[in-house]
Amino acid sequence: MITGSLVAIVTPMREDGALDLAAFRKLIDWHVAEGTDGIVVVGTTGESPTVDFDEHKELIRLAVQHSKGRIPIIAGTGGNSTAEAIELTESAKKAGATASLSVVPYYNKPTQEGMYRHFRTIAEAVDLPVVLYNVPSRTIADLATETVLRLAEIPGIVGLKDATSDLVRLVDMRSRLPAARDFALYSGNDDTALPFMLLGGDGVISVTANVAPRAVSEVCAAALANDVVTARRKNARLMSLHTRLFVETNPIPVKWALAEMGLIHNELRLPLTPLSPRFHDALRAVLRDTGCLGEPALKAYS
Repeated sequence: MITGSLVAIVTPMREDGALDLAAFRKLIDWHVAEGTDGIVVVGTTGESPTVDFDEHKELIRLAVQHSKGRIPIIAGTGGNSTAEAIELTESAKKAGATASLSVVPYYNKPTQEGMYRHFRTIAEAVDLPVVLYNVPSRTIADLATETVLRLAEIPGIVGLKDATSDLVRLVDMRSRLPAARDFALYSGNDDTALPFMLLGGDGVISVTANVAPRAVSEVCAAALANDVVTARRKNARLMSLHTRLFVETNPIPVKWALAEMGLIHNELRLPLTPLSPRFHDALRAVLRDTGCLGEPALKAYS
């Protein structure tokens, strides 16, 4: 089981819209050096909806190849077509990914039975551990606890990223999972990640870790060691950052922040657009307050 801080890494792009693979490699190296526990590549934060199929596979392949076993790579391979999700998962398996992250099918609004069969089919088709991803604010469909518990009985399904911020649901789910089942529960939201871990979660798949990898890793380490005083103190310093990184749709603010830090170009693909100027000063201020700006080592484009 991978525990701690797993960064939902962005996908750097050049001014012409092409993938910036050199910057992508530098980000991977930085996360290894800063103590990130795992990298989730080509998830929502990695702009999976706007990269094409070949780019998607190449980003996974490159992440595995460049990491050289230094850090686990979890490949975003979900989709609203089961056949396409299987194809991406097969590609991730071939590339050597540690596991896959598979989002609840979006737009289709499948039933609970449809979601169960979707994930079961993927897990049975490809011998690669599957982490489920429930984010009803984006998919509309909500993966119910009862369905998660059914899916947890399938050997190839090893965990859940829960982006509901429903801590009551977490406690109920943890209490009902078989004690002998090694099933990871990850927070999908940075702002509630600390209570999530203190109530039985195993870590966070984090947006904030893109800009503050060491700080998020330290919060996770303290929380999982049940050092509540240290975890609360370190997390309090990050709360404004957690909030400001969502003033517009993710990953718009975090890509602007990384560009401000000198790590990537501030480029996205339509329909995503650059961060509105009215948010620049406030986000820049919180980056300074949390120590994310001003470190020469981060100036990849200086």
